[in-house]
Amino acid sequence: MTVDTMIRFHTAAMLAVSFFLATAAAESLEEGRPCELRVESELFAGAAEPVARSLTLFHDGLAWDFLDAPKAANVDSAVAEIVLHDPARERVVVIDPERRVKTQVDLIRLERLSVSLAKWARSNDDRLVRWAGGPDFASGFTEDDDRMELVGPRVRYAVAYDEAPCAEAAEQYRRFADTAILLKALMQPGGIPPFPRLAVNRRLNDAQAIPREVTLEVESRLSPLGGRPEKMRCVHRVHPRLLAEDLDRIENAKAHVAAAEAIDLAAFIDREPEPSRLVKKGP
Repeated sequence: MTVDTMIRFHTAAMLAVSFFLATAAAESLEEGRPCELRVESELFAGAAEPVARSLTLFHDGLAWDFLDAPKAANVDSAVAEIVLHDPARERVVVIDPERRVKTQVDLIRLERLSVSLAKWARSNDDRLVRWAGGPDFASGFTEDDDRMELVGPRVRYAVAYDEAPCAEAAEQYRRFADTAILLKALMQPGGIPPFPRLAVNRRLNDAQAIPREVTLEVESRLSPLGGRPEKMRCVHRVHPRLLAEDLDRIENAKAHVAAAEAIDLAAFIDREPEPSRLVKKGP
């Protein structure tokens, strides 16, 4: 498995760091304001600089995920993709602001994908893929205070986490993370099946927690004696309150949703590079 494949598959859902402002969270609850989250994420693939950045805003029962395009020389990064997670309407809307197009994926489609992926993985010849098909990962888990690990054949997930700032935040985050990783499996197939990470998400939700850092190490089959594992690390800074600029960003995203042309998923994914598009979409 190449680093590029791991980046594509695990950007959204792997991923995550939570640093909570406990005092601000307590004030939010005391004042009776709805629980909100602001999650800044950075994905590292062995280098000092992140290979991907995203900002996720939880507001009014929705999650808005903004994926930045990588920076070009002397050019600030721009939003390459916006994903609207709308659990009440059982849908995800993916928007390409540059092409001004959008596509909708119903949650039932992701549920069907999950069933078919599990069936395929559990009959696979590769031991790692077969293990990742689940359904039982209990024997691979170890937990200690604010950390947990899930170990399988040639793979290790290490998670550090913090207590969620309000009662509904852990479940809210879990719904988002589960949907994000299944969406990646649909739009960018490849890599490890999503079920180990879904199992991690369940454990975090049971602990009323949100991850602050997730590390994925995969031992390459091609390296002699196992070799050095490929390592991905996702770090998030999580705040229990939105900024004024975040609300402006959400309003701008709503305008993109309204103005974008609706196309089917296959047409949305099939985006050939154009001479004017020099910035590659983030993983």
